[in-house]
Amino acid sequence: MTTDALGWRKKLAVIIPSTNTVVEPDFHRMAVPGVTPHVSRIYIRNQDLSSDASFLGLLDQIREEIGHAITRVMTSEPDAMVMGMSAETFWDGVEGNRKFTQRVKELSGLEVTTGAEACERALSIFKAKRIGVVTPYQPVGDKNVVRFFGDLGVEVARIKGLKCPTAVSIAHVTEDTLRASLDEVDGDGIDAIVQVGTNLSMLRLADEAERWMGKPVIAINAATWWHALRSNDVRDRFEGCGSLLRLH
Repeated sequence: MTTDALGWRKKLAVIIPSTNTVVEPDFHRMAVPGVTPHVSRIYIRNQDLSSDASFLGLLDQIREEIGHAITRVMTSEPDAMVMGMSAETFWDGVEGNRKFTQRVKELSGLEVTTGAEACERALSIFKAKRIGVVTPYQPVGDKNVVRFFGDLGVEVARIKGLKCPTAVSIAHVTEDTLRASLDEVDGDGIDAIVQVGTNLSMLRLADEAERWMGKPVIAINAATWWHALRSNDVRDRFEGCGSLLRLH
């Protein structure tokens, strides 16, 4: 049996929108020896997110193009699939996530990690039942995030949607804005805070915020990578990327 010279433990195929500039460096920052992420991009022709209708249009593009991205990355012979995009994985609640995951499994023949399922598992570990959420989405996206967590029996007590006008502009959100958003969705009785939207840069801030807030702050890229590692029997723990990867 031969193994990849660098990905000798696991090669993970990562599917992201072509507009995303944060997932790839985040996953490389969380690299562990012998596990390599291999990105394939979904072509986004129109990145407008300025309204609910435009947001839905972006999802239509993702659904149309995702099969092509999967086909391309499968030529690298990966061991598992990782969804480096989040909105589609929350859509239509838990049942929508399951259907999406099943479609990707059928297209790839591989096990799949989604951001929504990663957050589900993380909240279960932390026993969080009442959460605050930060998103880059329009209201229609926020509505589906609330529905997904509600299906799990988790109450979204507070949510902050940043309504980013384009897909690329999500990566332009500053740490100052994100820090203020975390404070806005925190409060008495909030068990944990979840950040969704994989093009928001939250990896470092979430790790720091856990210390001053005294509760789990789950950055979706950290949760997704953690879930992908653990689902593929990679148990490495390390500092600087949040308590999931440090402790679980």
